[in-house]
Amino acid sequence: MNTAPRPWYREPWPWILMAGPAIVIVAGVITTWLAVDSFDGLVEDDYYKQGLAVNQRTARSQQAGQLGVRADLMTGGADATRLRILLTVDSGAPLPESLQLRLVHPTRNGLDQRIALRAEGGGFYSGQLEAPLAGRWHVALEDAGQAWRLTGDWDIEKQPSLRLSPAAVGEESINKGS
Repeated sequence: MNTAPRPWYREPWPWILMAGPAIVIVAGVITTWLAVDSFDGLVEDDYYKQGLAVNQRTARSQQAGQLGVRADLMTGGADATRLRILLTVDSGAPLPESLQLRLVHPTRNGLDQRIALRAEGGGFYSGQLEAPLAGRWHVALEDAGQAWRLTGDWDIEKQPSLRLSPAAVGEESINKGS
């Protein structure tokens, strides 16, 4: 029973006790590196200006309701990059020569598209998409003079076409810019 004591680093218990804090420190360093290095595309730099523009967008939606503006959107073409819209106005107001369509992806800014649509006659408008659409999109359609605006959500896989009608106040789903 006369054995010499072993040095502490040869015992398992100090190493087991130090492993927990060491793992937490390594995980903290990795988490900090990910937080600093990665880009969060959902955070807007000009959130205050966007908040101020809400009243303007609401007024344009109300104007679309007063005019009775409705639109039916559909994609087509061999590569599904052609977009056609049928626009109807109940008030008898003249149809605009061109429309602006904004397609906003809910989570990825890099996929957002802005399409200029030209009148073909009879209430039909057409334009070319930058890339085929897949998944869910926020849609905003407005006349070139920005007097009225229609908004909605479009899930391409579930709905091959989309009908836009004036939203009730507070139902606008698109908040990126004006």
